[in-house]
Amino acid sequence: MWVRTRAIVATSLVLAIIASIGIYLAIRNVGDNIRLPIAGRSCTVRADGHVRLNAEQMANAATIAAIGIQRKMPEQAVVVALATAFQESGLENLAGGDRDSIGLFQQRPSQGWGTPEQIRDPRYAANKFYAGLKKVRGWQEMRVTDAAQAVQRSAFPEAYQKWADESEVLTRALLGDATAAVACTVGRTPVMRGAAATAALTQNLTLDWGLPGAVSPAELTVPAADPRDGWRYAHWLVSHAHDHGVRRVRFADLEWTADRGTWSRVSDRERQDARVVAEVFDEA
Repeated sequence: MWVRTRAIVATSLVLAIIASIGIYLAIRNVGDNIRLPIAGRSCTVRADGHVRLNAEQMANAATIAAIGIQRKMPEQAVVVALATAFQESGLENLAGGDRDSIGLFQQRPSQGWGTPEQIRDPRYAANKFYAGLKKVRGWQEMRVTDAAQAVQRSAFPEAYQKWADESEVLTRALLGDATAAVACTVGRTPVMRGAAATAALTQNLTLDWGLPGAVSPAELTVPAADPRDGWRYAHWLVSHAHDHGVRRVRFADLEWTADRGTWSRVSDRERQDARVVAEVFDEA
């Protein structure tokens, strides 16, 4: 009986070790830099594919996409930029990294990318990446990983390709090629509220898109020339909902709310076709 019990324990231990190794290898295969979404503050993107990110990752992805459009870069440039940030930082604005690498793209001050303070600014970092990509002859015809490597000069030149599919899904959504494609769960503790939230939204719309927007004490309105523009701005607002205190976003006949974290139909009376309307959380 004692021998049999020991055999069962030994077998269980071996299975546990095998399972642990399997989990470790799976995490390594996905990527060392990616963190699991934080419960209560996660975002789901559906646009001919599915991606799930935490609130910080989603906000950074939205800013990277917006800067690409503001620079009039082709859609494929946004795919390359997102794949690069996925691999380099897990779409998180890291304070450090390998040697003196910093930020979303792990750019190095010692290599001429800018000062540490500049590189830590997601907009600056994205602008520098797109500027570097634009200098690469024929990048549009390259694989995602080859175009990224031409800018980054990484020790792992094939690593960017594994993020191509996720980056294409994000690009379709954030460039307005999909309807109600970004849905985030904000939770009950937004970073800011009231007039401060509205002012921050207006400022960051200007920085990301070059759009000032029309402001009232609790509401922000963004003109939309066509449905694609409308969904670009609507998805950006939802992507930044947690860090900017967004409670509600409405465009066309659909509405996203922080309470539900999903999009739903609105009545014809509330329909907004020529503008995107966002409301922030009231002052506590």
